[in-house]
Amino acid sequence: MSLIKTPDGLPPLRDVIERHELRAKKALGQNFLLDLNVTRKIARACGDLSGRTVVEVGPGPGGLTRALLLEGAKRVIAIERDARCMPALAEIAARYPGQLDVHEGDALDADWLALIGGDRPVTIAANLPYGIASILLVGWLETQPWPPWFDRMVLMFQREVAERIVAEPGSKAYGRLSVLAQWRTTPRIVLHLPPEAFTPPPKVASAVVEFVPRRVPSPPCSVATLARVTQAAFGQRRKMLRASLKQLTPFPELLLREAGIDPELRAERLSIDDFGRLACIIERGDIALKTPL
Repeated sequence: MSLIKTPDGLPPLRDVIERHELRAKKALGQNFLLDLNVTRKIARACGDLSGRTVVEVGPGPGGLTRALLLEGAKRVIAIERDARCMPALAEIAARYPGQLDVHEGDALDADWLALIGGDRPVTIAANLPYGIASILLVGWLETQPWPPWFDRMVLMFQREVAERIVAEPGSKAYGRLSVLAQWRTTPRIVLHLPPEAFTPPPKVASAVVEFVPRRVPSPPCSVATLARVTQAAFGQRRKMLRASLKQLTPFPELLLREAGIDPELRAERLSIDDFGRLACIIERGDIALKTPL
């Protein structure tokens, strides 16, 4: 057993993993962060945590969990699918009585409002399992009503996904995830991590993205309609909009003309405002009733 002292008085995470035989499972998308200096950087990216509740997905043996508590989180609500990690997380809970609430289960099935109860304010912080990272993110971004139950998210993704989230119009990375994330939040990459920062090292680099919700997304369309528009536009991104938007209306050129958009453009050339205007026009319900000129 290592004699290294840690700031929280708990054993080094590497020792915890060895003692509990917590080999990372590829099937669960597990890549553990062992360096407390790195996890504390992620925790600090959440801002001042004093008095805050933090929701964490996939804590594993608790590397980020420990950092969040060290940085002053009032309470951490963690949801973990891997039962093997429960004893390690129980040790953290014993060190921080009443501050760590661990739920065994699948985050994809979680009832977030039931988990947090009346706690406010809430931050979501997680080293997300790569296989479900985008699914979880879209679920949070599509939260209704809006503003959401959280006021910040600090999330780890594969670098490629992080770059898609913050991509600007005209770039190859720009797509549906970019539009939804940037319409409802202000996202920015706050930290890059190489594969060597993890155990075992993944085949790709990673990045941490901060999301701050916009209280009133603009244009004021519904998230469901915006999702339909972006799905149609980017689902056939090599086609001009006058062709790809036929999934939405028999008269896509009328729709585009009313929005002031060139029908020969492709989806990646449109701004967030452009997509929002298209969604707003569709919601008015008059385009599909028109006949071609």
